[in-house]
Amino acid sequence: MDIAALQAFRAAAETGSFSAAAERIFLSQPAISKRIAALEGELGTRLFDRIGRRVQLTPAGQALLARARVILNEIEDARRSLANLAGEIGGELSLATSHHIGLHRIPETLKRFHERYPEVRLDLRFMDSEAACAAVLRGEIELAVVTLPAGPIPQLKAERIWDDPLEIVVAPSHPLARLRDASAKALLDYPAILPGPGTYTRGIILDALGSLRTRMRVGMTTNYLEVLKMLAVIGLGWSALPRTMIDDDLKVVQIKQVRIRRELGIVTHATRTVSNAGQAMIRMIREAA
Repeated sequence: MDIAALQAFRAAAETGSFSAAAERIFLSQPAISKRIAALEGELGTRLFDRIGRRVQLTPAGQALLARARVILNEIEDARRSLANLAGEIGGELSLATSHHIGLHRIPETLKRFHERYPEVRLDLRFMDSEAACAAVLRGEIELAVVTLPAGPIPQLKAERIWDDPLEIVVAPSHPLARLRDASAKALLDYPAILPGPGTYTRGIILDALGSLRTRMRVGMTTNYLEVLKMLAVIGLGWSALPRTMIDDDLKVVQIKQVRIRRELGIVTHATRTVSNAGQAMIRMIREAA
């Protein structure tokens, strides 16, 4: 079974598109189609249903995907191990980060890394922290710089780099802005603007509010903290934002006995080899922090 065909298959399965798969692994779309057609011919079964411009795995394709990931992850891990023996820093480094961290925490590190190691091809992907951790677990991404999950995830290694305290904020004209040392119950009277359900940050915010979490009235959701800030600034509700984002357009609401804190850091797979390039990136992130 051809490794290149398996790589094309995995990319198409994970992106749901031959064109997106071509962009991911730096091939033309006809090359992707040719490799997958050859793989289907070798296996004697159809792996994808073509639906317009999208593709969907058949039952046979779903069965192959799990095995293809294991095979390709083992091959990639072996390649990294052998390359590490030479001590060279090169090749490709797949790195995922959240939009907030990518904008506010690591731009200078990325710039310095590129200047110091121009021979490394950086595959940088912006995604939600939860999706990034899942991608590391599946072997799609070598390392992620994201909001860390509140609890351990089997087979993932998480390293805290930054503490990131959050504050309850509103527009200066919002009624909550006039309160001093308010009870958390005061928040129940106004809509909240929070990250989407299932996100680490939303869970951290609601956990900090204790038993009130089930009574909160969530008016709007978005996973982009910059958008949360904008919605709070124009007075559409209260939100919880990192202190590093708070400026004169927002008012911090002091809530008694409520402390919201999340951790940001690096996530890698616990049992897979980190490439020399990945180790260099981790060192530079630590140094910058």
